[in-house]
Amino acid sequence: MEHAVSTEPETTEDAEPGTPGAQSTPAGGAGSEGGEAGAGQVSEAEAELLAQQAERERIEQRKAEKKGPIESGAKLSGKAADLLAAVRAVESGEKPVAAVFEEPRPAPRRSAPEPVRRPQPVAAEAVAAPAAPAPEAVQAVRRVLGEGGAPETLAAQVTAALGEGADEQLRADPWQLLRVAGVRPEQADGFARALLGAECGPDDERRGRAVTVWLLEQAALAGHTALEMPALLAALAQRGVPDPDSAVQDTIAEGEALVFQDALEETGAAAPVAEEGAEEERPVRVLVGLERYAMAEESLADGLARLADSVPKQDGSAEEWERVAAAAQGSTAELIRAVAGHGLVLHTGGEASLAEPAALLTAARSLGLRAWAATHGPVGRTRFAALLRRSGGAAGPVAGPDATEGSPPPDAGSPVATVAGLLAGAEGPGRDADGALDLDLLVVLDAPQLDVETAALLTESLPDGARLVLAGDPAVLWSVGPGRVFADLLAARICPQVASRLPDPGPLGELVSGIGAGELNQVEAPGKEVVIVPVRDAGEAVHRTVQLVVDSVPRAIGVPAEETQVITPGHGGAVGTRALNAALKERLNPGPGRFGGFDPGDRIVHSPVPGRALPGRVVTADAEGLHLSCEGETVVVPRERVEQSVRHGWAMTAHQAVGSRWPAVVVVLPGDAAQALSRPWVYTAFGRADRHLSVVHGVEQALPRAVAEVAAKPRTTRLPVLLAPQVAGG
Repeated sequence: MEHAVSTEPETTEDAEPGTPGAQSTPAGGAGSEGGEAGAGQVSEAEAELLAQQAERERIEQRKAEKKGPIESGAKLSGKAADLLAAVRAVESGEKPVAAVFEEPRPAPRRSAPEPVRRPQPVAAEAVAAPAAPAPEAVQAVRRVLGEGGAPETLAAQVTAALGEGADEQLRADPWQLLRVAGVRPEQADGFARALLGAECGPDDERRGRAVTVWLLEQAALAGHTALEMPALLAALAQRGVPDPDSAVQDTIAEGEALVFQDALEETGAAAPVAEEGAEEERPVRVLVGLERYAMAEESLADGLARLADSVPKQDGSAEEWERVAAAAQGSTAELIRAVAGHGLVLHTGGEASLAEPAALLTAARSLGLRAWAATHGPVGRTRFAALLRRSGGAAGPVAGPDATEGSPPPDAGSPVATVAGLLAGAEGPGRDADGALDLDLLVVLDAPQLDVETAALLTESLPDGARLVLAGDPAVLWSVGPGRVFADLLAARICPQVASRLPDPGPLGELVSGIGAGELNQVEAPGKEVVIVPVRDAGEAVHRTVQLVVDSVPRAIGVPAEETQVITPGHGGAVGTRALNAALKERLNPGPGRFGGFDPGDRIVHSPVPGRALPGRVVTADAEGLHLSCEGETVVVPRERVEQSVRHGWAMTAHQAVGSRWPAVVVVLPGDAAQALSRPWVYTAFGRADRHLSVVHGVEQALPRAVAEVAAKPRTTRLPVLLAPQVAGG
């Protein structure tokens, strides 16, 4: 439970398809991303194509500059151009949503549906091609936007956000324009003034409600599930709402937000003595949140309590469980014994500790349990399936009942799925007659990546008597979505916790373990496991990164370029993922970018939904769209979705890389990355390397300072309070 409120993300990654991002500037303003002019008017795919062209020109030492294609709406000027630029910038990742509780600093961005709607995790294919709004509805909205001086090209987005009767809703309440990602209150104000004329004012109740909801959405993008009332009131005042208290009350009365009073446990000071006959007053905090997150958090607390209180289904006698535990050693035996007698268990540790959940899964299946593991992404699934095979625990199909014929997921002999695939029914054991997952034990790896909504759906999907193990490394970056489920559960102590005693081996393990403890140690690396490459400026950083990937690492370490991953703090700027990907593409897979900036053979990152990053390669492109291969699975991204959900992937951000590992990793830290760094970011980025880590180092003392002093940004959540009765009752 946190009291300090910040809506900044843990990193300063620029907004990306499916992940929050960062460099924050006023929407529609100039100067973002290293001074790119008009960046908001060029699509992400076009921007990458321009970067590729610029890199070829630099290499060939040509002086002529090529001019990028201009999208519709580029000839707009003034307010409409600024508004379109802001929306396009957020969509493409060139600008994130700005922080709203502090001075402009890096902030996250995550597309969200209407506040009262609970999202359901679905397969990537199900969200790849959302139903387009009716043309007549879009046209009606287009007319309203035109009357208000807003770019008419936003009509489809507004229609999708507001639903049926969008034009009437927008005319009746122009501030509903804030439902479109990237639109800021000052831009919605200008639109409202154009539509409403003299009746438009800062004290308009509609404005107060819309800005309140917008602030709560911004807080959710930064990881909060709710905001404390004083912080929300202060933010409303900062946004020019003359009566913040009335605005919040109106929002609550209209059902657009919920209010909570959570009792606080006093620490240190003695509790006040109540007068005789009066009830003892307990300190409370008042929070306001969107219904979708409030309901998810309460559902999650109920589900966790059900698991923690339940007696696990007796699959195997106590003697049989003890027999398999006795055959194990150390913390592995502790984990098996804990799972034998409890419905909910937490397991913590680094990469080496994955051997313990693997041993647990093998033991459980030997006792006849329907035991499955679920990972954050497909790379983690492949790695854990290989670990299971080495331990002799692979058995049983992985494909669900609705898996596409002819394209089964990889590792079809292993009981391993991704969390998204498991919930969608595309992977895993499927559902029983009651709609619950057809299993007895579920081990969720990468547990710190669970946001409250996904975690709630998982717990709701487990049958009575099932066991749930949440396993992960608490030192990595937290989830993209709101909440800090794993950290809150560890703090609540409502169930057994098993800390692995298996250290990550070698110089890399020593380095990363030290970072987790707040120390950046020099380690002996006789096999060149860790190499520091100092650089002076952005140009040298790009040059040395390409040199490492293309030549030095393959020659000196024996890891080919296709198995080396570059990680950098953000997407924008002179050493962001776009610039690095353009330079790497020119050396590793040059081409004209025939399909939206992509060519067959390009490494990519596909983000089908917010928070999911699937590394892969471009196979081909045709009228259906862009054909990708993501960890052996074939994915077809429709043409209209490519710009929003696909990026080049030779270089990626730490949030995109979490849950995956590569034989070699090059972490790029340019001089302007200092404010992006934190201990979780460095720990996550450095920890993605299996055999070799190169650090292109241009931040000088900012790196050890971040490791020693900059912890994860706090998040305001209600889960600890909701779990408190479990602690009291235990």
